[in-house]
Amino acid sequence: MGVICGWKGVVKMNNYELVAFIVYFVLVIGVGIYFFIKSRSEAGEKAYFLGGRNMNGLVAALSAGASDMSAWVLMGLPGAFYLNGLSEMWISVGLLIGTVSAWIFVAPRLRRFSIKFNDSITIPQYLTNRFKTENKVLQIICAVIFVIAYCIYAASSIKACGTLFNTVMGADEKIAMIVAAAIIVVYTFLGGFNAVCWTDFFQGMLMLAALMIAPIIAVVAMSATGFVAPADVLPEHYYSVLSGGTFNKVSIITILSGLGWGLGYFGMPHILVRYISIKSEKEMKKSRIVGSCWTAVILIMASVVGIVGRKYFGAGLPDSSQVFISTVRAVFPAIIAGILLSAILAASMSTADSQLLASSSAFASDVYKPIFRKKASDKEMLWAGRFVVIIISVIALFIAMNPDCNSIMDLVSNAWGAFGSAFGPAILLSLYWKRLTYQGTLASIVVGFTVDIVWFKFFAPSTGLYEIIPGFAAGLLTAVLVSLVTKTPSEEVLKTFEEAKKPTADEA
Repeated sequence: MGVICGWKGVVKMNNYELVAFIVYFVLVIGVGIYFFIKSRSEAGEKAYFLGGRNMNGLVAALSAGASDMSAWVLMGLPGAFYLNGLSEMWISVGLLIGTVSAWIFVAPRLRRFSIKFNDSITIPQYLTNRFKTENKVLQIICAVIFVIAYCIYAASSIKACGTLFNTVMGADEKIAMIVAAAIIVVYTFLGGFNAVCWTDFFQGMLMLAALMIAPIIAVVAMSATGFVAPADVLPEHYYSVLSGGTFNKVSIITILSGLGWGLGYFGMPHILVRYISIKSEKEMKKSRIVGSCWTAVILIMASVVGIVGRKYFGAGLPDSSQVFISTVRAVFPAIIAGILLSAILAASMSTADSQLLASSSAFASDVYKPIFRKKASDKEMLWAGRFVVIIISVIALFIAMNPDCNSIMDLVSNAWGAFGSAFGPAILLSLYWKRLTYQGTLASIVVGFTVDIVWFKFFAPSTGLYEIIPGFAAGLLTAVLVSLVTKTPSEEVLKTFEEAKKPTADEA
């Protein structure tokens, strides 16, 4: 079923897969057009950038998950398990702990606090309004970090699309990147937050189905009488959860770095904004359960794909990141393979569209309006945001097309660490420590971001420790120390903080 054998077989299979991809592209663009038409009666930056704070809990949960799990969960993570076995599990464990912790400890409070503090619609807005100040320095710095980190993050998604088309279709990788970037821009440009969330919802369902079905059918195929197991010697300690099979310095660093990935959830703007878009406390409870379960299943099955792929192909795959692609194409008919491979497009696009919207909302709401055009109309704000979507897409495209561009996993790792280090400590303390000051928050963001970059550049290669850990620790310590030596927030801020801790009237 679907085995590639000979030039004609490849052409036939590619034609079917191409049809599936085209249908997928038409659907996501259709969603963008639908919400563009609908938005004419719901004009305004709050509707475009936050969906009017009226998002269904199920949609928000899957949108948060899909925008989080980029193409690395279908390519990088299975590839790591394919090569190294269970010692790669610690990233998955860290991400699962981070997801559940964020839904429990951050999501409900952030939604309440963002409403209480002047109905904030972006993370930079919230961090500024949290202190009831007119000082815009924090918003501007946040927006600058957004643009830098999101250009790198979006580049990973665009690069993944190029890799997919090059592998599956034999298409020119650069042309594939341009096409994918253009499609992402179109539906983000047209439909805004609603289009992004609803496409993410369907993309999340597709990712879940693909990861659930592929390894199960592969195991069934391996149990068939005609299957010949490859002659393969597994790496030593392949089924050990410790790197090298023993508890030593290397395994400790591996565990800490893997668990450190969970810290990113506290500072990831395109995920945090999903929390504040949910329409009620009741929907939030639904989102918490669905979002946590979806992430758990996705991470477990992505790991299973890598291990099953090793059993199916042995060590014969020239590129470990293509284990999911190879498994799907080996065990499914071409048209079904095309549908399932669209999950990689889904993973890439669901992350890229969220990143583009988060960065454009930060620029339009936090830089353009307060600094350049204080009296800008809603329509002008929307077009300013759309213009930024195009600019960031072009920059990300050039990064992805650069021959010296790092791997997909490296790009994601860099951006994830930068966001977690810069915003994670500030978000957590803003929700749980009323003594936090504006100066402490500003210093925390700058120091966390700087330490993350410095550690990545000069210390990560020699220590092996993921830069988010020292970056997050430095940001947290800086926030506390600077807040303690600066003036206590006003009585009005402290009073609003206490009010925001209480559940809202729509809690069921």
